[in-house]
Amino acid sequence: MSDNKNTKQSPSLGGVVVATALPYYEDSSAPAGLAVDYDKYADHCRWLVENGCRGVGPNGSLGEYSSLTDDERRKVAQTAKEAVGDSGVVVVGVHGVGSHQARHWTEIAAEDGADGVLCLPPTMYRANRGEVLAHFEAVASVGLPVMVYNNPIDTKVDLTPDLVGEIAQIENVVAVKEFSGDVRRVLEIKEQAPGLEIISGADDVVLESLLMGATGWFAGFPNVFPAESARLYELATAGKLEEARALYEPLVAAFRWDSRTEFVQAIKLGMEQVGRFGGPCRPPRGPLTAQMREQVEADMARAVSALEAQSAR
Repeated sequence: MSDNKNTKQSPSLGGVVVATALPYYEDSSAPAGLAVDYDKYADHCRWLVENGCRGVGPNGSLGEYSSLTDDERRKVAQTAKEAVGDSGVVVVGVHGVGSHQARHWTEIAAEDGADGVLCLPPTMYRANRGEVLAHFEAVASVGLPVMVYNNPIDTKVDLTPDLVGEIAQIENVVAVKEFSGDVRRVLEIKEQAPGLEIISGADDVVLESLLMGATGWFAGFPNVFPAESARLYELATAGKLEEARALYEPLVAAFRWDSRTEFVQAIKLGMEQVGRFGGPCRPPRGPLTAQMREQVEADMARAVSALEAQSAR
């Protein structure tokens, strides 16, 4: 461990990096009858960057990484890197049950030219403090910039600010994606780890997080609204609160779906509503209930209407 990690300059993984949704097409020979549509995925990655997002994050929860075969998982990340090229950053999800799996995916990401990796604590196991530190030490030892991912809702492991401060001492740990929903943690983490980038992970508290000093947004709904999301980020980081609020408030009802169990299905439906391809999900994710679908459509309609009204001014 390094004693001065918090004060040294590290590669930035900030800005709007989109946790990319993954398109499928029907194929009876593929897992669950759905094959990854790599051409559509490459097009989507390019579209996001062309519309102002800083980069893309393949193989996150939104990208259904846990439903992919090993070959698919690697090809998805390769496709993102090839599509984006030098025009944006690619931060690959390397989540794994244990440190040996997460380190393996980090080594693969390094081979394939990733700019950094996003990593949860051990999945499917409630790791203790020492196990969490050992997990991230193994991942960071590969040498790529590491964004630690705090998602206590899904992993049952909470990377509290004091623990994040300790993780931040590990060489190559440069950022934390904070998904607890508690915006008070932005300042707490800044106190515990002054040199660590704090990345908002929950769309429905992004403005609050950015105003408190977060320097990035690892985002879900920019799959639907990339240009508008990039504009929101610019306004917030420039301190233009009135303009940022006017853009943000009509979007929040839709953004709240990013923190719900059905977030993948909701975001894919949102993509369909703005003329993009969303499509189905692989199991265990099933279709939205009729009631949920109706609510997503209503929340999205409000967002789209507000954006159209703003652009007409």
